[in-house]
Amino acid sequence: MRIMKFGGTSVGKPERMHQVKDLITRTSERKIVVLSALSGTTNALVGIGDALAEGKKDLAKERIDALHAHYLEFYKQLLETEAGQKKAEKIIKEHFEFLNIILKISFNEAINRDILAQGELLSTKLFYTLLEEKDIPAIFLPALEFMSIDENNEPELSKISDRLKSILKNYEKDAIFVTQGYICKNHRNEVDNLKRGGSDYTASLIGAAIKASVVEIWTDIDGMHNNDPRVVDKTRPIAQLSFDEAAELAYFGAKILHPASIWPAQNYNIPVKLLNTMEPEAAGTTITAEETGKGVKAIAAKDGIIAVKIKSSRMLLAYGFLRKVFEIFEKYKTPIDMITTSEVAVSVTIDDDSHLKDIVLELEKFGNTEVDYGQTIICVAGNMIAENTGMVKEVMDALVDFPLRMVSYGGSRNNVSILIDTKYKNEALQRLNDELFQW
Repeated sequence: MRIMKFGGTSVGKPERMHQVKDLITRTSERKIVVLSALSGTTNALVGIGDALAEGKKDLAKERIDALHAHYLEFYKQLLETEAGQKKAEKIIKEHFEFLNIILKISFNEAINRDILAQGELLSTKLFYTLLEEKDIPAIFLPALEFMSIDENNEPELSKISDRLKSILKNYEKDAIFVTQGYICKNHRNEVDNLKRGGSDYTASLIGAAIKASVVEIWTDIDGMHNNDPRVVDKTRPIAQLSFDEAAELAYFGAKILHPASIWPAQNYNIPVKLLNTMEPEAAGTTITAEETGKGVKAIAAKDGIIAVKIKSSRMLLAYGFLRKVFEIFEKYKTPIDMITTSEVAVSVTIDDDSHLKDIVLELEKFGNTEVDYGQTIICVAGNMIAENTGMVKEVMDALVDFPLRMVSYGGSRNNVSILIDTKYKNEALQRLNDELFQW
């Protein structure tokens, strides 16, 4: 069975939703179609929740009405028959009645998660209505019936697999199943989610759960490019990546793929393809366990990075110092991206500042603590590049004109990471592109 995930831009306009319909009916192979919310919807729902959290119900109502108006226009362009349009109108009415009821009750985080779930619920129901209108047999597969996370917000893969296989047994002759990305139930049986970009994660988890033949991630770009095409000239899609290479690039900023979506497919050796909804014949990028060729494959950049430096003369020969530092970040559930050490200082980077004040307060017990905002991690990824000294020299030569805040080299054989002030990012990416990719 094939998993086909379509992102927000792939379903964000009526004509694109029709393209998705055509794509999923090109072959007779059984498939589970995973849909994100329509582009812009999740941001709008976040805005509604933010307004309610601040007690601004009038603003929340204004945002609900604006989103409602968008959907009322959307379904009229999506569906042709009176029956299809009536069904879509009823679906939209139900979901926006729910959003308006929330205006009248006390707001909390559980309600906020309910709000965020509306996007995927709407997109899948409208798409399923389109399939019905076109007499395309399909089964609606509610993600909330099988997707779940535990108390640590980690997916319960074995439970997901058992539930999903049990459901699919009832439909052994059916070929198309439609479900939601992103949303799930938590350990309290409340509606929850897999965080931003979670639809990719859903697709990979479903693929692992049923041992799919392939997981296809359909977006609006023809595969993962060797650099960020939004800021760099002359980029190209990469035909093949290993799971490790793709994981490095996704974690360090390649927007086309959610960082967590690699490991479920990797654990069960399920190929992942990154494909373009608007150019379905393009080869895209295939991600497998196979490692091909040595050298740099691609460059990615992750913005919003904060560097934290702890300097203390007591560090010299201090047994257990690093453990104590890491325990502070662990206490506040704040992951560290990069780390460099010297005899008297340690620098780490984080991308979550929600507990930064508390972290700094505790770190200052060990020594002088400095915080630098506005940093970017540039990741240069490829097969065994950390073992190729000539390649690392090329990377450093390309960046010779820029002040480098940190360099991580050797932690992974597939990655060299550099921390740089964000104001230099675009120029640094272009320089690396010109030096490392000769075409």
